[in-house]
Amino acid sequence: MEPLIAYLHYLAIILIAGFLVAEMVVCRPSLEAEQVRLLPRLDVVFFAAALLALATGLLRLFVYAKGVGFYLPNPFFVAKILLYIAIATLSIKPTMSFIRWRRRLAESGELPPTPEIATARRVLHVEVALLALIPLMAVLMARGIGR
Repeated sequence: MEPLIAYLHYLAIILIAGFLVAEMVVCRPSLEAEQVRLLPRLDVVFFAAALLALATGLLRLFVYAKGVGFYLPNPFFVAKILLYIAIATLSIKPTMSFIRWRRRLAESGELPPTPEIATARRVLHVEVALLALIPLMAVLMARGIGR
């Protein structure tokens, strides 16, 4: 069972990266109605992948892999968790924007203003940058560096 949980954990991380980058690619100044409707759907998959990563990560922490005693004292594990929390927190703003934009489009046909798109895109860039640090923390942690 442990290999399956590890596989699902890695798959979830790949999906998070893929859908986060997809959101960043779609969310651009030339946003059209089709993309406004697409962004919330991409965001749902991103959220589902984040939940899968969290669930499988917790299983690996408490049931499988090297166990709590290996991970919790390691500062790189703590950094990895803090990065995950930072990305999750940052993702709230774009999510709310995507929902608001879709609602506004449905009600009035209005597309989002360029400054709002730029703000959401900037946050997505920061999320991608932070996400790129998580594998580094995982590698350092898995090798026992920091213990």
